[in-house]
Amino acid sequence: MIVASLIFALLAGLLHVYIFSMESITWTRPATWKRFSVASQSEAETTKGLAYNQGFYNLFLAIGAIAGIVFVALGHPQVGWTLVFSSCGSMLLAAIVLALSGKKYLRPAVLQGTTPLLAVVLGILAVALG
Repeated sequence: MIVASLIFALLAGLLHVYIFSMESITWTRPATWKRFSVASQSEAETTKGLAYNQGFYNLFLAIGAIAGIVFVALGHPQVGWTLVFSSCGSMLLAAIVLALSGKKYLRPAVLQGTTPLLAVVLGILAVALG
């Protein structure tokens, strides 16, 4: 269960790195802003600063999850699991907030929240049973 939890944490981290790249690097490209239901290039330009900031939140969550994996792998489980649970737990809570924001956000919320949910649940089970 430990390995499965860490794999899901890694997948969650990689997804959030990808989200970072869209929000902070490619936000004003039509393919990106359309994916986020932004109505126009003008609106993308207007929201560029907000997206840039949000992207870095996602990057920092990803870094926390990946650092946690490294600490667990290096034999420092307290530090590692703390980082994994904190980062993936925050990702999961953000996905819940997104889902509660409206029906059109349900699909992205499920995509964003599934891997951190599995990382947290399997990690709790692994720690509790281990």
